[in-house]
Amino acid sequence: MAKVQLLGDKADGYQLAIDGEPFFIKGAGLEFGHLKSLAEAGGNAFRTWRVANGERDAIDILDEAEALGLKVCMGLDIARERHGFDYSDRAAVIAQNEVMMQDVIRLKDHPALLMWGLGNELNLRAKNKGVWDAMEDLAVRIKQVDPDHPVTTMLAGIDEPTVTAIAQRAPSLDFLSFQIYGEIDRLPAILEKVGYDGPYQVTEWGPTGHWESPETDWGRPFEPSSTKKANDIARRYKEIILADSKRCLGAYIFLWGQKQERTPTWYGMFLETGERTAAVDVMQKAWTGDCPPYQAPQIESLRLNEKEAPTSIQGTVNQIFHAEVHATESDDHLISWRVREEVPTALQSDGGDFEPTPPTIKAVIGTQNRQFNFQLSEPGEYRLFCQIDTPHDSSAVANIPFLIKPEPQKRTGFFNLFRRSAA
Repeated sequence: MAKVQLLGDKADGYQLAIDGEPFFIKGAGLEFGHLKSLAEAGGNAFRTWRVANGERDAIDILDEAEALGLKVCMGLDIARERHGFDYSDRAAVIAQNEVMMQDVIRLKDHPALLMWGLGNELNLRAKNKGVWDAMEDLAVRIKQVDPDHPVTTMLAGIDEPTVTAIAQRAPSLDFLSFQIYGEIDRLPAILEKVGYDGPYQVTEWGPTGHWESPETDWGRPFEPSSTKKANDIARRYKEIILADSKRCLGAYIFLWGQKQERTPTWYGMFLETGERTAAVDVMQKAWTGDCPPYQAPQIESLRLNEKEAPTSIQGTVNQIFHAEVHATESDDHLISWRVREEVPTALQSDGGDFEPTPPTIKAVIGTQNRQFNFQLSEPGEYRLFCQIDTPHDSSAVANIPFLIKPEPQKRTGFFNLFRRSAA
C-alpha cells in the first residue's frame, strides 16, 4: 500500500506526495480501457467515475494500473439530486454511505490507489445542501479506516455558494476538485472571485464545452475541429494548469477514450474505431517533452457550400451540397465523409449522462477525395463529418451542422392567374 499525503500550506504551496516523494498528477479521465496508451503517452494517473463500471471489476483495473505504473483516483458513485435522490432522507443517506464503505474497505490497501473521489458533480442543478453533510459523514468514515489516501469531491464548475457550503459542512474533505472547460481560461480569476485559496485538482478539462460554444440559428452547437481542440488543450495546460504551481495538484484531461455527447467526437481523444486524435499528441508532448513519431493530421478548414462555422447553413430537400476540407497533405491519408442526423433534443444528455449516437445517413469511406457532394431527401437537422486517417492509427476530425428545409411549394396556375388579373 502507498501512503499518499497532501503536504504544504498557503504560504509555501501544496503538493501531493506518495511515500514521501512529490507527485504531480498527469492524468486523464479513463474507465473502460486505454490504460496502456495513457502510460505510453507519459500519463501517471487516471480517474474513474464509479467502482463498478459494468465491464471490469475495480480490482482488475487497479491491478492493471499498478502493472503500468499508474495511480487511480477511485470514484465512488454517489447519487445525485438531479436524478431524484433526496438528501433529506436520512435513512437513504445512511444506506448509501454503507454501500460506499464496503468498496472503500475492499480497495483501500491496493498499491495503485491514489485517492477517493466522492461523487461526480453533486452540485449540478442541486438545491439541497444536505448533500455536503452526507459527504462529510462519508469522508470522516473513510479517514477512520483509510488515513493514507486523500478524499475529495468533483464539482461542476466553481461557484461561491458551493465552495462556502463545503467549507462549512464538509471540512473533512482534503481539497476540492473542479471540472471546467472553456472557462478554465479564467480559472485564476474565478478562484479569486469565489474566495477559494486552498489546494485543488482539475478532474475534467479539455476542449470548450458544447454549452459554451456558438450555435446555429436553430440551436445546435458548433464543434471545434480536432486540430483547434488540440491547440486549445496545449495552451490551457501550459498557461493555466502548470502556471499555478502553488495550489494545483495536477489534472485529468477528459476523455481518454470516446463517448457520444452532442456528437461522437466532441470530448473523446480517441474515435469510435480507436484512432487517436491530436489531443493525445499534445498531451504526450506536455507530459514527456517529446511528440509521437507519427503525429495526427491537421485540419485547416471544413467548408459546406463555401461556408465555414460558425455560419448557419441551410438548404432544401434534394438540393446538392458541396463540401471541401483543407488539411495536411499526404498520399497515405484516407478521407471519410459522413452525414449524421442530429440527436433529437428530447434525447440530449444532461451533465454527461448517456446519450444515443445518431445514425449515419450517407457515407463515403476511405478515399483521397477532399471534396464531397451529396443531397438529402428528408428535411431535418443534420451534421456533416469529415475524418482524415493515417496508417499510424491517428486521425483528424471536423464537422459542421446544417438544416434541410422542405421544398417550397410551387404556386398553382390558378394562383398565378389571379395575381396577373389583380395586377
